[in-house]
Amino acid sequence: QVQLVESGGGLAQAGGSLRLSCAVSGRTFSIMGWFRQAPGKEREFVASIRWSDGRPYYVDSVKGRFAISRDNAKNTVYLRMNSLKPEDTAVYYCAAGDRGYTLGNRRSQYDYWGQGTQVTVSS
Repeated sequence: QVQLVESGGGLAQAGGSLRLSCAVSGRTFSIMGWFRQAPGKEREFVASIRWSDGRPYYVDSVKGRFAISRDNAKNTVYLRMNSLKPEDTAVYYCAAGDRGYTLGNRRSQYDYWGQGTQVTVSS
């Protein structure tokens, strides 16, 4: 049974940092991603990583501030978030899929989702 369990969310001040973790159990996937959903908005892509070679891909709004990484031994993906802004406030979701040939920037490219973790950035 596949499970994605996120952790690491919380409250941070603008300019601060947080690190999200997503532990995957059940099997491995070729691509992992992070999405976020702010109140009243659609879920949007944040970052993805191809498991085979660690190739990352980011939405423009987080480039240079966020870093996605993975730990093969732990089957865990991380999202390091630096220089946080109030507009980063959202529920962050981890996603897993088998379409490692894609950029992983679309919800339809993923088959499994975590329960989400709240990130709140105060100004």
